[in-house]
Amino acid sequence: MRIDKYLWSTRYFKTRNIATNACKKGHIKINDQPAKPGREVYPMDAIVVRKNQINYQFTVLDIPKSRVGAKLVDIYRKDTTPKEAFEHNELLQYSKDYYRKKGAGRPTKKDRREIEDYLEEPKIIDKPNESEKENEL
Repeated sequence: MRIDKYLWSTRYFKTRNIATNACKKGHIKINDQPAKPGREVYPMDAIVVRKNQINYQFTVLDIPKSRVGAKLVDIYRKDTTPKEAFEHNELLQYSKDYYRKKGAGRPTKKDRREIEDYLEEPKIIDKPNESEKENEL
């Protein structure tokens, strides 16, 4: 079975066209080699799919006859994606929260001051000791 058809039938991509484009862009690797859309897939092939900034890794167990339901996908592949890949994606989401939302326009003067206050290092104010206060009196 072709790799683009396999990725579509195991529900990694919504359409075959999207799977084909991912292959052409080099986001799909079979046994650590970039795969063209027409490359054949066999059982025990190790596949890496780069999607949404995550490298999904899985091993082909069997070839489906056609597109399968979401509950039956695990019959045809064994997922070996490390958990660190998903944790890295969560960190990216937190870093994006800092930036302004799309369509909010340029920061106002108040926004700019708040950003500057947030980015500044805290200022340490020296308070005079009680003994110094007594000496002044």
